[in-house]
Amino acid sequence: MADIARTLDMPANQQFDFWKAALAETFVPLEVTRPGNRPDFRGQLTGLELGAVRMHEVRAEPHTALRTRRLVNAAPSGCYKLGLMLRGSAVLTQGGREAALGPGDFTLYDADRPYTLGFSSRHRMLILVFPHDLLGLPAEQVVRLTATTMPGTRPGLAGLIPSFLAQVADVTDQIGSPATVRLSGNVIDLITTVLAERLDQSTAHSDSTHRALLLSITSFIEEHLSDPGLSPQLIAAAQHISVRQLHKLFHGTGSTVGGWIRERRLDRCRHDLRDPQLADRPVAAIGARWGYPDPAHFSRLFKAAYGTGPRDYRYQTDVTRRNG
Repeated sequence: MADIARTLDMPANQQFDFWKAALAETFVPLEVTRPGNRPDFRGQLTGLELGAVRMHEVRAEPHTALRTRRLVNAAPSGCYKLGLMLRGSAVLTQGGREAALGPGDFTLYDADRPYTLGFSSRHRMLILVFPHDLLGLPAEQVVRLTATTMPGTRPGLAGLIPSFLAQVADVTDQIGSPATVRLSGNVIDLITTVLAERLDQSTAHSDSTHRALLLSITSFIEEHLSDPGLSPQLIAAAQHISVRQLHKLFHGTGSTVGGWIRERRLDRCRHDLRDPQLADRPVAAIGARWGYPDPAHFSRLFKAAYGTGPRDYRYQTDVTRRNG
């Protein structure tokens, strides 16, 4: 996985502030505290993208991340997070429940509901972030599982999660983008299967088929985001379904085909705009790279989504990075 943030690269008196900013930028806005008042802090954050799924590894000293109702309302994410403890321990609190995690344990939590995640010692944690819509289970059922400890060291389906995710993290540097995107479907399918088993519900064949088709469609979209001609007609033809069926599938997620494509393209553009290695690439070229060859159209869409134009966003990100 690629490095995202290392506090050792910063002066000691800026390290913890840098860490707080890195967590908020990578995940969701959070209030982050640590024991004591020292500004120095040891932490490393790495990550990779598997289509619509993001995988991150956190290695850090003790700290606590708080997602308040105010922060949720100000910046909803539409995502679940799955945290797998690799070393050390943590306690996640959400919805009146508390999940204590040791090595091999994992838990699910909703980034659009308040939560607290606390680490009392040096730790290493793998965190997956993925849209609610991909999970394929009713939200009213999933809420029963959030902030519950799921042991990954016992026999059963849950025991597949730690080893599978570790292997995914190991092989992604060795395979191409299309295979990586398809791999995201396998990750989500395994998580859905494990959660469904814990809910003691058998998913109907039609639900399973629906989920598999939706995953195939979103994977196809991820592989063709750079194509300005990507359209419902093209997607439907590639999946051997009608355009009407395609729209019906997305209607069930609370989104639209066009809205999904736009959100994923703009997220890729935002990622490139804050990448220091792409600082010399023109803003218009970044928009064109992700399917927006018209710079004015790209700028309008970006500003409508994030409240600021792409040039100003890049400038603000650069200033924040230089100021620590």
